[in-house]
Amino acid sequence: MSDGEDSDPQQDSAGATDAEDVLLDVSPDALQERLQDASEAIEIAGTEAALDDIETTVEGVAAALDEEDDEEDDEDVDPEMEAAREQLETVRNEIEAARGPYASDVLATLEEAIETVTDSEWTELGTETMSSAVEACLERVAEETALEPGDPHEDAPADALGGLVEVVETANLDADADGETLERLVDATDELSDALDGAEVWEDLSVVQMLEAEGFYDRLTPRNRKDFPPELSAVRVAEAENDPERILLALEYLDSDFMEENSVAALKRLGAPEAFDALLAMAEKRDVDAIEALGKIGPAAAPACETLHGYIEDESNPPLQKAVLRALGEIGASDSTQPVANRLVAEDPEVRSQAARALGRIGDTRAIAPLGDVLSADRVDSVRAAAAWALNAIGTQTALEVAAAHSDDRVYLVEAEAERAAEALSDREDAELAS
Repeated sequence: MSDGEDSDPQQDSAGATDAEDVLLDVSPDALQERLQDASEAIEIAGTEAALDDIETTVEGVAAALDEEDDEEDDEDVDPEMEAAREQLETVRNEIEAARGPYASDVLATLEEAIETVTDSEWTELGTETMSSAVEACLERVAEETALEPGDPHEDAPADALGGLVEVVETANLDADADGETLERLVDATDELSDALDGAEVWEDLSVVQMLEAEGFYDRLTPRNRKDFPPELSAVRVAEAENDPERILLALEYLDSDFMEENSVAALKRLGAPEAFDALLAMAEKRDVDAIEALGKIGPAAAPACETLHGYIEDESNPPLQKAVLRALGEIGASDSTQPVANRLVAEDPEVRSQAARALGRIGDTRAIAPLGDVLSADRVDSVRAAAAWALNAIGTQTALEVAAAHSDDRVYLVEAEAERAAEALSDREDAELAS
């Protein structure tokens, strides 16, 4: 509604509230004439109260039409009454369009804008557009109304809009008395909403555009772009430049088993701690390649051990068990000693061998006794050799003595490890004598 406009006295006949007086004649012509009078009265209505009066008359017409509906047979529809019903809906829409604007309309648009600003994943360009749109909205409100929304440069965009919400709520704007202010607020906030809708978010981009925006292809040149697809070349260049972040971009954006395999392989070769989160997420789905890549990170991947411990007793999946044991050995956390030692009695001899070698890499002296038992009692020579190797890797006096006790073993690999342990003990004795 516009400020300061009074309703025209001529609208009284259309805005009368006594439906019984105005609707004695319920013929189609009379009803349509009444609706036409209401439509004309809407154009000169200056207040919400005047629109309320007009709406009362219109609903009286609606009641009369409803009565006619009850009396008509389904097969005997009066075309003129049908035209009146269509005219009724048109006038109802005109009343709705003439109302307001209201402060609630402005606040609803602002709340939606705050949600958009907060929840959207903006690109760099989108962030600039969004920030500029918020600034323009607040500056327009400050210039065109008596409200003081604050300085948009002092707060984050969402906070600045939140400040405007508080200003509008505190102002208690009335649709009649403050109609001009509300219209300007509606214009400003609608313009903001349109600008935010047009600002660039990541989901608007294709995968290639996303990768371009992140600089994934920046290091490709005609000379190093040797592979197909070009994304593979980008991953290989990133690996050569020891840049795991670019490889992680490929892992995040490219929905391709081929690229996932090559990206994880590159991260595995780099042993990059930066890849821990992405690899752990894959490892939690029992991805063997990702588990092996976690192992190459080494001690920095220790937080993954609790997850990995849960996989090493899966007798139905020896390849998974072996990959986990290898990774736990490379990570080297002492918390893994007991879970790994438990696999020294696994049914699969290759799993037992990996468990022994993992204990050697971990280096915990608590593993000496169970490794000695394996060296003495396991029926598979390769497992016994792995236990002897592990005792050498632990390298303490006790560990070397347990291994050296098998220097005359019938199995060459065990004997070789035992002799290596004996030599280490001899060198240690010589060093002590020399000191």
